[in-house]
Amino acid sequence: MRWMVYGANGYTGRLIAELAIERGERPILAGRSREKVEPIALELGLEQRAFDLSEASDHLVDVDAVVHCAGPFAHTSAAMVDACLKTRTHYLDITGEIDVFESLSLRDADAREAGIVLLPGAGFDVVPTDCVAAMLKNALPTATHLDLAFVAGGGASAGTAKTSVEASAVGGRIRENGELKGVRIGHRRRTARFRSGSREVGSIPWGDVSTAYRSTGIPNITTFTIVPGLLGQLQQVFAPVLQAPLVQSVAKSMAGKVKGPDVRKRANTMAEVFGEAWDAESRVECAITTPNAYSLTADSVLRAIGKISGVAPGAHTPSSAFGADFVRELDGVVAGEVRFS
Repeated sequence: MRWMVYGANGYTGRLIAELAIERGERPILAGRSREKVEPIALELGLEQRAFDLSEASDHLVDVDAVVHCAGPFAHTSAAMVDACLKTRTHYLDITGEIDVFESLSLRDADAREAGIVLLPGAGFDVVPTDCVAAMLKNALPTATHLDLAFVAGGGASAGTAKTSVEASAVGGRIRENGELKGVRIGHRRRTARFRSGSREVGSIPWGDVSTAYRSTGIPNITTFTIVPGLLGQLQQVFAPVLQAPLVQSVAKSMAGKVKGPDVRKRANTMAEVFGEAWDAESRVECAITTPNAYSLTADSVLRAIGKISGVAPGAHTPSSAFGADFVRELDGVVAGEVRFS
């Protein structure tokens, strides 16, 4: 398969390219700026291309699949998806943005007609959580409620930080009776029984309020991580300020200076996921441990690329594309069994 990493000069894009080389793959490296992409391509001995997203279809005609790594994806995914539909190129990305998942799900019929797969969220956002959600649904088909929690160590990349800046102005979101609903961050708190031990977590907006709904059909979904108790109240008070263009610009400029975790930090940090689903009579839960989120993302994307041509055309979530056990195939993942609680 001939495939491309767009945004290869970004932190995660480069990780994917480096792991691809280790595994004998030779992706095309691409991005907006030749000055940024070319040195990486020369170092790795790979073909490179530089183009704006408005010109993407001209550069995808000989490409079977593109891994889109240039976020925030709310501003970049639509143009890349349009190009992929035009050139019949499979699309994968590493977004965790709820609205991107929602908008790409609406392109399902377009993808089927073009004979391609649209797979947003092929990394840590949202492979582990989506697979856990599917495991729980398989164990309890009558589930009406789903909670998913995660903790991730090692720090963030510049791209993740920029996306978080935008999200901070919006607040929390949940799935309630099948519909997305805005709430304050931390509006619910609970105990998550991770494999390393129980921890208190608070609700946040995470991609699974979109993807897990499409994977499982469970109508009530809340996502969690460790959230300081006052964060939700502070976010609610300062949201108007955070939405101001000048504040967003300054905050994104600062976020752009964030450096992702180095090799040592990635090797010495991990992530954990806990999920619980229930109906009126029963509850099931499952917990898994994964490598550092960025390490998992690179591994997951490479494995997804290897499987994508065998997936039925359409808009997919990780578990709808590859099955609930896809996460168990990834390096370093330790998954507990689903159990009734």
